[in-house]
Amino acid sequence: MIEEAHTAAEMVPIDRITVINPRVRNRNAFAALVDSIAVLGLKRPITVARRDSDAGPHYDLVCGQGRLEAFQELGQTEIPAIVISASGEDCLVMSLVENVARRQHRALDLLRDIKGLKDRGYSDVEIAQKTNLTMKYVRGVLRLLESGEHRLLRAVESSKIPVSVAVDIADADDTKVQDILRQAYESNLLRGSRLLAAKRLVEARQKHGKGQPGTDKRPRRPLSVESLLRTYQNDVEKKQVLLRKATATRNELMFITEALRTLLNDENFVTLLRAESLATIPKKLTDRLASRTGEIQ
Repeated sequence: MIEEAHTAAEMVPIDRITVINPRVRNRNAFAALVDSIAVLGLKRPITVARRDSDAGPHYDLVCGQGRLEAFQELGQTEIPAIVISASGEDCLVMSLVENVARRQHRALDLLRDIKGLKDRGYSDVEIAQKTNLTMKYVRGVLRLLESGEHRLLRAVESSKIPVSVAVDIADADDTKVQDILRQAYESNLLRGSRLLAAKRLVEARQKHGKGQPGTDKRPRRPLSVESLLRTYQNDVEKKQVLLRKATATRNELMFITEALRTLLNDENFVTLLRAESLATIPKKLTDRLASRTGEIQ
C-alpha cells in the first residue's frame, strides 16, 4: 500500500524518471502546455515514487507526464516533484486512476475562467499574460461572455471561427450576418469547411438562440471498480501489443546488425564498397556494430 507522501517538493533529475504508464497526448494541447510553463512556470509539481539502486535513486512517474515532457522540451534537466513511497503496482494503479478521473473541461468552462479573472480585478493585459492568450482574443471572449453568446464561444474555443468574426456576428442583427460571413470569406478568415461550419452555426443560433450554459452537459457516471478494472485491462492489452511490436522490431534490428557485421568481415565485400566509394558508415551504426561485437565476444 502507499505510504505517507512528503508534502514538500524537491528537485529530481529528469533523466532518472521512468514513465510507467505513458499515454499519447494532443499536440496542440501539449504545445500550449509548453508555452504556459515557459511563460508562467510550473504551477503544480509532478508526483514520483523513489527507487533506490546501486547506481543511485531512480523514480517511477505517478502523475504529471505532460509537465515532465514539457520540461524536457524546454531543455530542463530537473523538475520539482513530490516523492512518495509506493510499490510498482500501486504506482500503475494511481496513474490509471489519475488518467480516468482527470476532469474534462468543457470549452465554456475554460472560457469562463477568463471572466473569473476579470471579476477578480485583473486587467485585460494581465489576463492575456496569465493565460498566454492574445489581447484581441481575451477582449473578444469577454464581450461574448457578457452577451451570453455561449454557442459562439464554443465555436471560438474549438477554432471553428475566429474570435473577431464571432464578435461581429454577436453585434449584428440577423439581416447583416450573411454580410459578415461574406466579408470573412473575402478576408480569408473563413474558407472551405470552416465557412460551412460557420453557416451552420449561424443557422442554429437563429433557430435555437445563443445557447445556454449547461444544456449540453451530460451527467458523469461515478468511477466504479468495474470501470477501473476495464480501463486497467484495456491498458494492459495495449501494453502487450506495444511489447510485441517492440520485440519484433528488436529482432529485426538484431538480424540487420548481424548481417552487416558478417558482410563487413568479408574482405571481398569491403573491397567492393571501397571501389564504389561506399566505405563510410554512420557513426551510430558503427557504434552499434561494435557493441554487438562486444556482446557476442
